[in-house]
Amino acid sequence: MMPRTRAGLVKFRPLGRGSRVALVAPASGLDRPEVEAGAAELRRLGFDPVIDARIFERAPFSAGAAEVRACVLADAWRHADISALIAVRGGYGSLEVLPRLNPDEIRRSRTAFIGYSDVTSIHSFLTTQVGLASVHGVMVDRKLAGGPSAYDPQSMLQSLGREPLGELAPDGLETLKAGDAAGPLVGGTLTQLLASFGTPFEFRPPAGHVLFLDEVGERPYRLHRMLTQWQQAGRLRDTAAIIVGQLPRCDEPGGAITAKDVVRERLAGFSGPVLFGFPSGHTTTTLVSLPFGVHTRVVGTGTPRVVVEESAAE
Repeated sequence: MMPRTRAGLVKFRPLGRGSRVALVAPASGLDRPEVEAGAAELRRLGFDPVIDARIFERAPFSAGAAEVRACVLADAWRHADISALIAVRGGYGSLEVLPRLNPDEIRRSRTAFIGYSDVTSIHSFLTTQVGLASVHGVMVDRKLAGGPSAYDPQSMLQSLGREPLGELAPDGLETLKAGDAAGPLVGGTLTQLLASFGTPFEFRPPAGHVLFLDEVGERPYRLHRMLTQWQQAGRLRDTAAIIVGQLPRCDEPGGAITAKDVVRERLAGFSGPVLFGFPSGHTTTTLVSLPFGVHTRVVGTGTPRVVVEESAAE
């Protein structure tokens, strides 16, 4: 029987020293020197990186044709000796591979997937179509390739192991709406989640979920539009709590209107706690990895904090 989270998602196999990790490119590509730098960092952490030459293919917007990108992903998920897939970067293109993936094969593999930004489409697919936990965490681009000062190795390693991350109260985390609530943690980049609406791969998280929202380079009026669409679609009715990322480069030039202003105004009527400034995904500080699909408590009283109460691996 497959081990599952409290919400019913399948847990992935834990990683340890010597685990093989496939570097994949579901979206845009990355140059070989940066990929090699990321691979070197993975070796420093004790992993065995696997680089498929096909990730260096190029199409106008992405790392090769959609069928090639999907094939690299599928091959990695099929190999029993691969313990995790790590995206080399985001950019654009992940949604193209979704129709070419086999949910049953992926579920049986119980192989972790790690990344953020455009690969939110894959996290959503894993949550909704596959029912498999994943990790909103480091990619090669500017994180693993940048070495341990660019990301938090401890949260990365712990999110891939059998022990829960526990309490996280990073500097800069603020309470926008007080409260205390818990549920399975899901989410990703707001743009990609919204782009799934009306498709066969629509983001449909478990009831009572904790929603993590990330973005980068979206001006306040765009954030306002996206959050308004989210509300008008009735998508907050099943949400217990919301955690918002740091939203770099999302303030109006000059700072007349900030991303935080928009989030506070749009979510003023939300019934649960809202925290702002959690450093996962697009960050201005060290990136903290977050497992998706696991029971997580959001505390918006006293010192704001996120408490990850179960592991995504077993």
